[in-house]
Amino acid sequence: MGYIYIKKDENPPHPKRSVSLSSMTHRQRKVIAGVFFALGLFLFSSAVLPIVQFQFEYSTKFGQIINPLSSRFYNNSGGVLGDVSSADYTQLSNWFVADNHTDVKPVLAADNSRTQGSYKISIPKLKIQDAVVEIGSMDLKKSLIQYPQTSLPGQLGNGVVFGHSVLPQFFNPKSYLTIFSTLYRLKQGDEIFIDYDNIRYRYLIEEMYEVQPTDLSVLEQRFDGRYFTFITCSPPGTYLRRLVVRTRIVNL
Repeated sequence: MGYIYIKKDENPPHPKRSVSLSSMTHRQRKVIAGVFFALGLFLFSSAVLPIVQFQFEYSTKFGQIINPLSSRFYNNSGGVLGDVSSADYTQLSNWFVADNHTDVKPVLAADNSRTQGSYKISIPKLKIQDAVVEIGSMDLKKSLIQYPQTSLPGQLGNGVVFGHSVLPQFFNPKSYLTIFSTLYRLKQGDEIFIDYDNIRYRYLIEEMYEVQPTDLSVLEQRFDGRYFTFITCSPPGTYLRRLVVRTRIVNL
């Protein structure tokens, strides 16, 4: 019978060791904790600082308007009154909160029988070019929206357009989710152009102010001129108030 001699390996391979939190040194744990803290602080600051900046630099300039109109002038079924709880603010129906006294009928614009269709607006200062406005739609993810039964471009009365906004650092003039995020940077005298039925209308900003979500006076129809009102949430990225930009038509 033959024998085979096998020499024992004096240095057997060590099993792979997994790195666990318990095996880390105190210094390593401090470094990792510091990285996570810095990341959390950065994300928190990115969300909060733009709102704080808005409050100090812009919101104090706008002021707030007390609603002079009774809610009986507006129709609860019209679509702008909504329930604030768990609301989806990409849907126009959730933008204004009905109060306990809502029992109203809409104030109609003069000669405005069109409840569907679209046109385009441009705001040169914000680099918004040919943004689509849908008449009577509800989905702000797809377009800007003109509230139905408000005046059309060029008509007497007040056309009302709504747009979505987020934190200003995410502004993209081609995205309808962010398109009005920098609307607050406009000022009196800035231009807004509306292209409707092959005619270009030029509007200049007359005033900017904020209202509460319960304030429906922004839908008021005035027949002493040709107005357009643009509305978004304020401060950008929140739903606390509504920013109102009121414009009036001028000659090209």
